[in-house]
Amino acid sequence: MALVKVRKIKLDIEDVLHERGPVAVEPLRVAVATAVIENPYAGRYEEDLLPFMAELRGLGTELSQRLVDALGGADKVQAYGKAAIVGEDGELEHGAVWHEAGGWAMRALLGEPKAIVPAAKTIGGPGCRLMMPLGHIHAAYVRSHFGVAEVTLWDGPRRNEIAFSLAMSTGGRIHARLGGLAAADVRGEDGLR
Repeated sequence: MALVKVRKIKLDIEDVLHERGPVAVEPLRVAVATAVIENPYAGRYEEDLLPFMAELRGLGTELSQRLVDALGGADKVQAYGKAAIVGEDGELEHGAVWHEAGGWAMRALLGEPKAIVPAAKTIGGPGCRLMMPLGHIHAAYVRSHFGVAEVTLWDGPRRNEIAFSLAMSTGGRIHARLGGLAAADVRGEDGLR
């Protein structure tokens, strides 16, 4: 029996031209892909969540590919993040399965970057708004790429559903000017610097 039953997929794209400063030569593009699925464990406790996590890898790959396509190719992606909103009949651990499944899928399509994929998860219902953290794909200490992407659905997740999201962006904050490790100076050896 399939554990992943998708009700809908949503793709959001935003282009940031400026943040009250000069208009950027090239806008920052942020894309969020969200899938709303039936929670196979809604309303009950399940000891072994590993089969669910393994089956979610396919969904992670599909959402990752949609993001890469929306941003113009893997070489354009500089930041990423992941998130889950679990409907009320689930538990936070049902969203935590996305850490491996969603993160694994993005890394595979982006050439195995080493930096941690920032994450957020919560319990919520239709219209719940979750701010998903973003970070540089090769080095967690690149301050300019600390950002957020919004996850929200007007009709989900319902009590027995989970909304799984991935986000990618073409850069950091549009007017980042607070110093620290510059993206151009990343060595990418340890996921930190």
